[in-house]
Amino acid sequence: MTRDSRKVSHRETDWWNEEFPVNQECMYLNHAAVAPWPDRSRKAVIEFANENAGLGASHYPEWIPTENRLRENLGLLIDAPVDSIALVKNTSEALSFVAYGLNWKSGDVVVISDQEFPSNRIVWESLSNKGVTVKTVSVDGDTPEAELIAAIQQSPRLVSISAVQYGTGIAMDLRRIGEACRAHGVLFCVDAIQAVGTGPFSVTDTHADFAMADGHKWLLGPEGLGFFYVRPDVMEQLALSEFGWHMVEHLGDYSRKDWQPATTARRFECGSPNMLAAFAFAASTDLLLEVGLDVIQEKIASNIAYLRSGLEDIGADILTPAHAEGRSGIITFRFSNIDSEKLYRQLMGIGVVCASRGGGIRFAPHFHTTADVLDDALDAVARLTNRS
Repeated sequence: MTRDSRKVSHRETDWWNEEFPVNQECMYLNHAAVAPWPDRSRKAVIEFANENAGLGASHYPEWIPTENRLRENLGLLIDAPVDSIALVKNTSEALSFVAYGLNWKSGDVVVISDQEFPSNRIVWESLSNKGVTVKTVSVDGDTPEAELIAAIQQSPRLVSISAVQYGTGIAMDLRRIGEACRAHGVLFCVDAIQAVGTGPFSVTDTHADFAMADGHKWLLGPEGLGFFYVRPDVMEQLALSEFGWHMVEHLGDYSRKDWQPATTARRFECGSPNMLAAFAFAASTDLLLEVGLDVIQEKIASNIAYLRSGLEDIGADILTPAHAEGRSGIITFRFSNIDSEKLYRQLMGIGVVCASRGGGIRFAPHFHTTADVLDDALDAVARLTNRS
């Protein structure tokens, strides 16, 4: 398909274009960092703010269904029961609930990869004073799970891995890892922030014991609100570290003197919810479900393939392995004899919003990213590298 025919296809068929004015304002290829909201999320926040300014919390009971809808949407997006999902501030908080909820013994081992975002490394390293050792394995090569599987066979206490590596876009075979963990009695924790919202995702199929993600990347939501999934069978293994009025079983019975933690994942929500963010996040996840996860996956894969082809045509070295194509929304590249950091700053200076990651420049388009944006970004790279 030619560039021109692809543009026509986008204009004629993509009903969601009006949801994303960002595609007319800049070349936004940074969904692996912080994503622009769809227009419906902006409107949801404005309506909530206007009501709050005029009426305060007069209609608070009418806000609760929006929060409940968000939980239901998240359950559909990760194939999980609603009661197994807690709304949390961010991925780091959820990882900390796991790290500081388990009863560690000196000599316990946590296995991670050598490409993890700091959130999924620092929290485990912080357990060194409990005698916990962090084992780091490589995910390079055509089979990135190989060293992980070998490490699992040594029966560590827990494996914590990103579903997609933030720098290079390597996509892990979570089901294979999860099956190995289950077979060897190893707890399996998935940092899903670079995967949920890019296509179908199932905590059930992958045998995850814990999974978490912020809402502000591929889920198109605001910063400051994410989810924490806990497999019901392992929930009691996590001791609680935060307590308050919201995490009790009899929520709303303020006169009750005795209490116990909620039997659901709400036990990890100690206090007042981020209701403003919930309105935005619910609207964003509504849109993702309306578009459909299969469609989103297909669109992202098409955009990544298009960028890969265009970048290769102008001589870029693609750092994202070919086996990740179609499974990740990230493509990272560089040019020999060109300073990637300088090129990144130049691209940002002309409105190509991207990131310096993984030893090169990271592009991360979403399903809604138009052909015009992709073409304009490729043209900008070619001009700046004198390859046009």
